[in-house]
Amino acid sequence: MVNVEIERVCFSYPGADILHDVTFCIGPGEMTGLIGPNGSGKSTLIKCIDTILKPKGSILLNGKDVLKMDQVDLAKNIGLVPQHGTSAMDSTVFETVLMGRRPHSAWRIRDEDIDKVADTLDRLNIGDLAMRDFASLSGGQKQMVLLARAICQEPQVLLLDEPTSALDIRHQLEVLDIVNNLVKERHMSAIIALHDLNLGARYTDSMVILRNGKIFSAGKPDDLYTPDMIEEVYGVKAVVLTVLGKPHVVPVSPVKIETFIPALMETGFKEIPA
Repeated sequence: MVNVEIERVCFSYPGADILHDVTFCIGPGEMTGLIGPNGSGKSTLIKCIDTILKPKGSILLNGKDVLKMDQVDLAKNIGLVPQHGTSAMDSTVFETVLMGRRPHSAWRIRDEDIDKVADTLDRLNIGDLAMRDFASLSGGQKQMVLLARAICQEPQVLLLDEPTSALDIRHQLEVLDIVNNLVKERHMSAIIALHDLNLGARYTDSMVILRNGKIFSAGKPDDLYTPDMIEEVYGVKAVVLTVLGKPHVVPVSPVKIETFIPALMETGFKEIPA
């Protein structure tokens, strides 16, 4: 069963082609990571799936064209956590998260909606922020609140554009644990753009690697993460190790790579053959 089918998606801004024939699919209960250098098209692709941008090609959710959905149906089916939260939102944290319930209850606030907001804030450990003004929050706190709003939408597809970029390491792990658990519990599909290759390897079921707006490769991180891929996509020499059963990328200065590998081997890490 496929939740999301992305078929030959292309997008251009005036004078700049950004995405070229991007094709992949995601099943229910799966997290797919988007990785690639700056400017490779990760954020643009997420905006196309959410129809903020209008691409060529087709994006199907359970066989329905998302580009033809009205805004209410779209909000019921797709939840977006943007890369940067607006600081101009004039509402409390509770009110901001409650906006995620509008596709289900319009302007009539029900007890059920209040309970879902409270439960979601507690699940993300930000219940103490409920009465704070959203605009007064730090960047990391805003990211948590926008994630809570998207979760409250109860979408079939969750789109996350670098959701951990403003978070410290503890909160990065907490957020990705929560998202991963929700995806499995609710049989959702999630697409998450990440710069951190090691977080991607740890939390995603599959990976799409973008370079210059095209899919360079796609599959499981265990199969994709090699020194050759890192060098070709990012222009950086690296060692790929196995840490806790997952591939772990260690960028290395080209001058020192020959002496660095034996030192790593002495620590007990196992290098994945290229």
